[in-house]
Amino acid sequence: MKLQPLLTMHATLKKPVLVGQGPKGKRMIADITGGTFEGERLKGDVLPSGADWVTFDADGVGHLDVRATFRTDDGANIYVQYYGVVIFNQKANDSLAGKKSAEFGDTYFITQPRFETGDERYKWLNRTVAVAEGRVLHNAVEYQMFEVLGS
Repeated sequence: MKLQPLLTMHATLKKPVLVGQGPKGKRMIADITGGTFEGERLKGDVLPSGADWVTFDADGVGHLDVRATFRTDDGANIYVQYYGVVIFNQKANDSLAGKKSAEFGDTYFITQPRFETGDERYKWLNRTVAVAEGRVLHNAVEYQMFEVLGS
């Protein structure tokens, strides 16, 4: 198995809404306000729709459920959904507070993006298995997404 760079995504977020403690943990929702993505085979904007729905378990681990819409520079719409895990350590918390930007690898922040589109030019994404590493920024997140290739 090999990982091939697919794209880098930068998404801006509204200030999170804290829903509070529920049956599955403490829930927080951060609406996506926009952003960009760029890779060798696709490039465009992250539309201001969707959100990060995060539930924190008893150990403080964030369980992600994210949905977003990409619009490529050539007009294709791509639905993106991913689940993942993020651990908010001191570096991530400092970055959220705007003190110092976190770097990739500063904390465990791994997701599994899935893509859906009806656009013929990008249908290859419908069968793409991907993984991503994220980093927390002040009012934003950034991901390096990789396509998983067979041997």
